Amino acid sequence: MIFMTLREDIDNTLKKMILSASGWRGVFAFSEDEESKTDKISEAHRVIAGAAAHVFADYLRSPFNISCSQCKPLVLLGTDTRPTGKAIIEAMIPVLLNHGCEVRYTGVAAAPEIMAWARTKEQGTGFIYVSASHNPIGHNGLKFGLTDGGVLAADEANKLITSFRAFINNDDNIAKIDSFVSGADPLQLKNVYGNIDNVKPEALKAYHDFCEEVMQGGTCTLASTMKDNLEKKPLGIVCDFNGSARTMSIDKEFLTMVGFKFKCINSGPGDIVHRIVPEGESLEPCARLLEEAHSDDASFVLGYVPDCDGDRGNLVIFDTAAGKARPLEAQEVFALACVAEFSHLVWAEKIPAKAAVAINDPTSMRIDRIAKAFGISTFRAEVGEANVVTLARKLREDGYIVRILGEGSAGGNITHPSAVRDPVNTVLAIAKMLSIRTIDGKSGLFEIWCKCSNQTDKYREDFSITDIIASLPPFVTTPAYNEDAVMRIKTHDHAALKSRYQEVFLREWEARRDQFKKCYGFNRWEAIAYNGTEEKRGIKSFGEAGKGGLKVLFFDSEGKETAYIWMRGSATEPVFRIMADVEGADNQAERDLLNWHRRMIIEADRSSCSETEVLEQLH
Repeated sequence: MIFMTLREDIDNTLKKMILSASGWRGVFAFSEDEESKTDKISEAHRVIAGAAAHVFADYLRSPFNISCSQCKPLVLLGTDTRPTGKAIIEAMIPVLLNHGCEVRYTGVAAAPEIMAWARTKEQGTGFIYVSASHNPIGHNGLKFGLTDGGVLAADEANKLITSFRAFINNDDNIAKIDSFVSGADPLQLKNVYGNIDNVKPEALKAYHDFCEEVMQGGTCTLASTMKDNLEKKPLGIVCDFNGSARTMSIDKEFLTMVGFKFKCINSGPGDIVHRIVPEGESLEPCARLLEEAHSDDASFVLGYVPDCDGDRGNLVIFDTAAGKARPLEAQEVFALACVAEFSHLVWAEKIPAKAAVAINDPTSMRIDRIAKAFGISTFRAEVGEANVVTLARKLREDGYIVRILGEGSAGGNITHPSAVRDPVNTVLAIAKMLSIRTIDGKSGLFEIWCKCSNQTDKYREDFSITDIIASLPPFVTTPAYNEDAVMRIKTHDHAALKSRYQEVFLREWEARRDQFKKCYGFNRWEAIAYNGTEEKRGIKSFGEAGKGGLKVLFFDSEGKETAYIWMRGSATEPVFRIMADVEGADNQAERDLLNWHRRMIIEADRSSCSETEVLEQLH
């Protein structure tokens, strides 16, 4: 009877979880309250965590990942600062040890830290990172990867998910995992936990060295140039750690080593005092800290706030024009990072004939404009860090240099050779722009950008970050975490929803064609589907997008892309995301397009629900 209850609990728990290439996530808090700070998890979650460890150990033992049957897979483990992380780790370690794995647990670590650490290991090594990224504190989850510095590519992640579902559906395996977790060898466990003091410094050193490599970008003179310039014109940076995993990482030590001044708040591990997602109101404490620091020392002009696992951080700047600190939109952050890294390529004389930037489908078209100014090609993949990283790798195989990539809709950036977002890299990109100035006849990064974008009139020697932002191509874009960007839809079949949406859109377009031409200059449109790393332009059926991204792109009379509307169901949250992107500074145009888009989705959702779904809604 007890086993049958556990079987039922596991099945019900899995129904509430999302397993995707972006990570396995759900509410792990025992109370099932997503805002709960309890450190307890259910028995069902304990077995799920153990089963995940078991199938990952099997995956590492496959011939593709390990070269000899006698070798022990090495598994690196780390967590963010969520309260349930420790309980999940305690369920996985006994299973990994029973499977014959060597286990090294670093305790709390930033996601980029454990991934940089994994890069230093040999074949047969993998990592499991316990985190739910930007989700609320009661959530948790798992990320898996090998030694290439990122999470598993979508194809490999899906193999692992398939293996996991097959394994946990077998009742005998549930009993097996339960016995492994409850019957762990105390001596083996003591060895793993007792080794943290040796393991953590190793991970930190690997991360420090890797960050230095990423910053330099193959240019040995960059660090010394920055230091020289920072001595002449100091730059101060603040951080609201919000109790994240970055409280236990290299941030303060590394940034001060480079030459920046540094101040921080909420720097105790687990000292989570506001929403985890670094958007909107979550950036206000950092803005206040920056204003205080700036009033004491005018060199403090930049701040950042990471999410809980520390692979993402959005920025706050001191706006000299407004005389106060203000947060940047995620799309602005990525645009600034792209301008900085493209300018760095020119400064270092490393921009080749074939250069590209890889981004996700809802990244603002301002990136297309920025890339074009440098002669760089733009390629898009479906939402999901793994998709963008995989696309960048494919482009490199085709001979492209891809210095920077990322998801503009989520903020932050991935700077090669890194394969994960990292707020340290984001901060360094902007800081390079501010600190590598024109000297001895060699143009600095901002002057390079102004020349490439035909904006030499915007360059001045004593420029500020406000001047750089003012030089970005003007676009109004829906913030990804704005409440207007999120919908709750009833239709389970997203392909059916998009097919019905097409019918509504075609009717609406015909009715509003003249209005759109007069108000926005739209002359025609094109539908684009994004699935994984594939972009299919000019699709005839919107349903081809399936569960992936669907974009309707609008062109002016000269064939220039000027706006888009976009939709996709989230792979990590039970929501449907929508967005509009419009060239220019007309906020109302973005509002109008987004509201029109939303109304069409609502109509399509009502019409495409199946009879079963309608009955579910009624009950």
